Amino acid sequence: MQRIAKLTLIILVITAVHPSLYIGAQQHPDLKVHFIDVGQGDSIFVQTPGGKNILIDGGRPKAGKKVVQFLRKKNVQKLDLMIATHPDIDHIGGLVQVMQSMEVNKILETGIMHSTKTYARYVSQIIRQHIPIDIADRNEEIDIDPTINMKILNTHNDSKTNNESSIALKLTYGKIDFLLMSDVEKEQEKRLRKRYDLNSEILKVAHHGSHTSTSLKFLKEVKPNAAILTYGKGNKFGHPVDRVIDNLQKVNTAIYPTASFGNITVQTDGQGFLILNEKNPTSWLEAG
Repeated sequence: MQRIAKLTLIILVITAVHPSLYIGAQQHPDLKVHFIDVGQGDSIFVQTPGGKNILIDGGRPKAGKKVVQFLRKKNVQKLDLMIATHPDIDHIGGLVQVMQSMEVNKILETGIMHSTKTYARYVSQIIRQHIPIDIADRNEEIDIDPTINMKILNTHNDSKTNNESSIALKLTYGKIDFLLMSDVEKEQEKRLRKRYDLNSEILKVAHHGSHTSTSLKFLKEVKPNAAILTYGKGNKFGHPVDRVIDNLQKVNTAIYPTASFGNITVQTDGQGFLILNEKNPTSWLEAG
């Protein structure tokens, strides 16, 4: 709690937005990226300016109901793309219920097989629903909406673990970039620093704030204005660790944990962005 209490949090508007600009945004619809509070796990829902729906991960199996409810509230009847960043239970578990509840046009995944009951249920549901699967390739651009750019920065390439093979993405709309790091580790961060321009306004912190990821050198390349941390309150893993919080502080990043802020939405017209949270920001002092 002490490590969190010293942080100063703000609701960010990176470009000062005058109400008249919202009128202009009607000609350039917003991109909305929702970080769903699924406890100890990841689930990100992307609504593109062109009206496409993308779900990235679905949390643990018990989170499936919440993810489906969230999508229903957004009037989503069909997913144009589902991305399973890697086959760990806290990323694919809830996807089973999502597939049971609505049409999914296509799935993008690493292609890694995993010997768990959760993975078996996930594969079984894909087969039952006859959902096409694409295997992610590094440097591939996901062609789903011409108004955005979505590039795969990391995926399976003889990596040793599921986390190292996680699909990491950079999503760009206009001048605003999102870096979605799934559960990648410091070795992959090092490689990404050498290969890509990582500078991004919004960072989804890797591996729930674990000690395995989020080096200071990496953060200095990203220079995020805001960092989203996805973890469950009082989790047994000790996420987020002090080092990650300290590193985020060192680069003057505002921190938004789903454990205390609930569902978090980043909305952008491609010029500036707003961060909207479900719960009272002061409540997050009790988390961690």
